[in-house]
Amino acid sequence: MVSAPTTGTPTTEATPTEAATTEAPPPRRRGRTWPLVLASYLAMIFALITLNFLLPRFMPGDPITALVSRGSSTFLFGEESRQQLEEFYGLDGSLLSQYGDYLGRLVQGDMGRSIGTNQPVTHEVGKALPWTFLLLTSSILLSALIGSVLGVRAGWRRDKPADKFMVTGLLSLREFPQYLSGALLLYLVGVQLGWLPLGGAETSFTSYNFFERFVDVVRHAIMPVTVLTMGLTVGYYLVMRAGMVNELGSDYLLLGRAKGLRPRRLKYRYAARNAMLPVLSLTAVEVGVAVTASVLVERIFTYPGLGGLMLGALGARDYPVMQGAFLVFSVGVVTVNAVADVVYRRLDPRATI
Repeated sequence: MVSAPTTGTPTTEATPTEAATTEAPPPRRRGRTWPLVLASYLAMIFALITLNFLLPRFMPGDPITALVSRGSSTFLFGEESRQQLEEFYGLDGSLLSQYGDYLGRLVQGDMGRSIGTNQPVTHEVGKALPWTFLLLTSSILLSALIGSVLGVRAGWRRDKPADKFMVTGLLSLREFPQYLSGALLLYLVGVQLGWLPLGGAETSFTSYNFFERFVDVVRHAIMPVTVLTMGLTVGYYLVMRAGMVNELGSDYLLLGRAKGLRPRRLKYRYAARNAMLPVLSLTAVEVGVAVTASVLVERIFTYPGLGGLMLGALGARDYPVMQGAFLVFSVGVVTVNAVADVVYRRLDPRATI
């Protein structure tokens, strides 16, 4: 029996090849474009510059009063002298005009002159920046190395007595105040034992050759770097340990054990390499933590870095120096985070910027 033909529009079944060509591809997850990334970075820098200008002026008091007050070594009597000082340092105009002058000088690379020392702020910051850079880079590198190695070993042998003891000890160390650990280290190692200098960055009024000066600088930096490293190591340890624990059940490790690969090779060549990616993101965060901690540590050990410079300017209400030190700190932290985002995107294409 032959069925009657149906009426209407004929339908045809697409072949697999035709279906593959006509099917819409799944939407790709795309990150922000590079112009938007750059615009976000520049907007953040502009916001930091604005806050950098406003925050010192929101503090009680003003630099001219601190400069000419009774009891000060620079005491000046008379309203005319005060007006001349305000005009000389550009503090006589309105807040908006001062802000415009500040932006104009900053574009030209001029941070103004210190009200306390009458020296260019770029000169003051330039002298202090290398010492702070030495402390920060040394402590971050040491903490990343020590914390990562300990985290790899702890994650590989999780829940063992040594692992529990290490976690408890490092968490307790993290909660220990840095000003107290710095004071104890200064008293025990510097005063009682006399092994290391009590403060400063190098021995004054002494002529050294290159090697002797290098050793002298290292001896002065050991205690402040140790205090900073103690506070930063815990974060790297916990992140690396968690990454190793997540990697332990991976298929490639099971396959490596089946092939008879040595545990040391599996631990460091495979598991540790895959667990290292979060450490890069943590480093960007730890830079901000280290910058904050370095201000206090430099004060404890009288280290001539940006932290000590900024605290000294804070007491004298020295607006230009406060602005210069804070601007270098904040721009440095934002730049490191931006670079970390870009590098992370290169290492992990699944991430979006």
